[in-house]
Amino acid sequence: MIPGVRLVVLGKQGAGKGTQCVRLSHHYVVPHISTGDMLRGEVKSRTPLGVRAQSLMDQGDLIPDDMVMEMVRLRLSERDTRGRGFVLDGCPRTTAQAEALEDIVFPFGLDLVVDLHVETSLVLKRLASRRVCVDCGANYSTAAPPMMNWTCDVCGGEVVQREDDTEEAIKRRLALYEAQTAPLIAWYAERDLLVSLNGTGSPDAVTRRVVGAIDVRRQKRKGTS
Repeated sequence: MIPGVRLVVLGKQGAGKGTQCVRLSHHYVVPHISTGDMLRGEVKSRTPLGVRAQSLMDQGDLIPDDMVMEMVRLRLSERDTRGRGFVLDGCPRTTAQAEALEDIVFPFGLDLVVDLHVETSLVLKRLASRRVCVDCGANYSTAAPPMMNWTCDVCGGEVVQREDDTEEAIKRRLALYEAQTAPLIAWYAERDLLVSLNGTGSPDAVTRRVVGAIDVRRQKRKGTS
């Protein structure tokens, strides 16, 4: 049986990160943990954390690190992550979150942090055609729509184009991502946990690259142990 993995996947919007996280969670038989999905669930369920998060988002504020990491800490304490591991999507976004995650996963640590690189021109093209389920956040595109009438295949919710998926808004988000993530990428590189991979090509090809990088890292660790 393929061993589990403790993996973080980074990548700008439109890099195919969500698709790869789902595929990798199936390959390694571990949970795909998306902080975006968790946050949407908290908001939809009107939990105290969800109500606070909704209030912050309504004011245009970012969700603070302590709220994000509390969600992650609770999720990673559940039984399904403690044995084989997890694929973490959307977190960390800052070095402060990375430091908190380091404490959460101690003493096991992470196997690898994968940064999927895709040129901005391709990302803009992908995001312009993106469509999203308003209920569960599942992603589709004009080239790969849901099976029936822009109704989500996963939950039956309405699939729409996000209001902020204009070229100007996308460019602004990408610039913010690059500014926030550059220190984070350097932080993981300093700890020899980072591998940057080409995120273009078919989903199968990208998955093979990620799995190959994890295999190389494991062989390297075996050789030094």
